[in-house]
Amino acid sequence: METITNVLLCSFVVAIAQSKVILEPDRPFFRVQVYHTAELKCCYSPSKNSVKFSWIKQAAKRTQGKYEFKLPEHASQGNITVSGKSCGALTFEPVQLNDSGFYQCWLKGSKFNLFSHGTYLQVYKPMEKTINLSESTKNKILTAEGFLLILCVIVPSLTLLFKSKRLNELEKKKAKKEEENIYQGLNLDDCWSTYDQIERSQAHGPYQDVGNFKEEEEQIQLEKP
Repeated sequence: METITNVLLCSFVVAIAQSKVILEPDRPFFRVQVYHTAELKCCYSPSKNSVKFSWIKQAAKRTQGKYEFKLPEHASQGNITVSGKSCGALTFEPVQLNDSGFYQCWLKGSKFNLFSHGTYLQVYKPMEKTINLSESTKNKILTAEGFLLILCVIVPSLTLLFKSKRLNELEKKKAKKEEENIYQGLNLDDCWSTYDQIERSQAHGPYQDVGNFKEEEEQIQLEKP
């Protein structure tokens, strides 16, 4: 019941305030790198009455201070004009990691107190390189890697080529040695006599001398036991 009552009261206050001052949409989320400049803005339409503003910071579901928070040394606030609209600006230069949080602009007038929609500021630290190498060093490393890759391809290929060449030479030596072993036990005189007999038989052809044929038969008969 209390929650419903608070919501109705807040809506009533906002309605009254907006009749005096119209808030512009805030940037809901702003992410910035540490040690850079961060600027938060809350803009509103001009009002006949004077408007004062201050900033509140809400972190870890808890408002720091009663309403306003103490500005750190590296932060400043002021009024700026953007596209004909008045804006309250909060600038961190440079921003720190502990500046992360939800920021709202608190507008104060003679007849109203109004909070802006708010912006969540996230400050991040970039990942540091484990090894910081220059471009020339990177190029040298890439060249060395390419050279090693070429060696890994060429060396096995050359080794395989030499092995195949050596095997071919061994095969040739083995074949030559076998040929030498074949002719090693042969008697050249017997080979020549056999060759002469073959030549004579081819020279005489199918016709033989009858006398020679008879002499050969007698020799053959004499050789029989």
